[in-house]
Amino acid sequence: MTAIDQGQAGGGFGLAQYLICFSGIVWREALRFIHQRERFISALVRPLVWLFIFAAGFRQVLGVSIIPPYETYVLYEVYITPGLLAMIQLFNGMQSSLTMVYDRETGGMRVLLVSPFPRWWLLTSKLLAGTLVSILQAYTFLVIAWFWDIEAPPLGYLTLLPALLLAGLMLGALGMLISSLIRQLENFAGIMNFVIFPMFFASSALYPLWRIKESSLALYYVCEANPFTHATELIRFALYGQVSWIDLAVVLGCTVVFLVGAILAYDPASGMLARRGGS
Repeated sequence: MTAIDQGQAGGGFGLAQYLICFSGIVWREALRFIHQRERFISALVRPLVWLFIFAAGFRQVLGVSIIPPYETYVLYEVYITPGLLAMIQLFNGMQSSLTMVYDRETGGMRVLLVSPFPRWWLLTSKLLAGTLVSILQAYTFLVIAWFWDIEAPPLGYLTLLPALLLAGLMLGALGMLISSLIRQLENFAGIMNFVIFPMFFASSALYPLWRIKESSLALYYVCEANPFTHATELIRFALYGQVSWIDLAVVLGCTVVFLVGAILAYDPASGMLARRGGS
């Protein structure tokens, strides 16, 4: 009798059974990641293009004054690096949601969701597994950026880890919530274009908010209301060993809202999947 069967026979699951379930989901995502090497490469190509081409072309045009967390003037490529880290996690979160839509069409999602474990644990485990993949991609990007003379304080590479974890959870939960609204795989690309690009460009990833405020007050408020802005700033401050408490609160709050929404949406009894005919 397996540990999971013992948990069922005993009328409930203990910590060991929950960990077995979690490790199984993480292992499944790891195998998918290993067999889809182009996913890892494509996740790095996008930010590297922005770093090596876009930033190189605009470094003489777009200067960044002394603003927190920077203590001196910084090159443009240094400024956009945290935004590109958040970009990696944004695309990874949306790609993870794509796999959920695919699994739903092929029946893999049904196999996962009929598990005796609570639905919230299954979805949270899958979310955390995808976030761990995005963290690996983010640190790989930082290694490449280091050879481009983009360096952070040594301690910053450690303090960055919890910020990447929280930002990845928020963006992954958003992708999971969106995936519950997508019925067919063919509709995914179009819907994502209305999510990824507005979130990325209407944020502080590529330019400081004070510059946006000078040009358009309405756009400034849009950027302030954008959760991706707060994820970017949380990463930016953490990379320099600091904490932006407002951004931390917003990221935590949005993570809870998006994750709870996704769990409810994937509930076959009351969620959106029930109204759409099941998972």
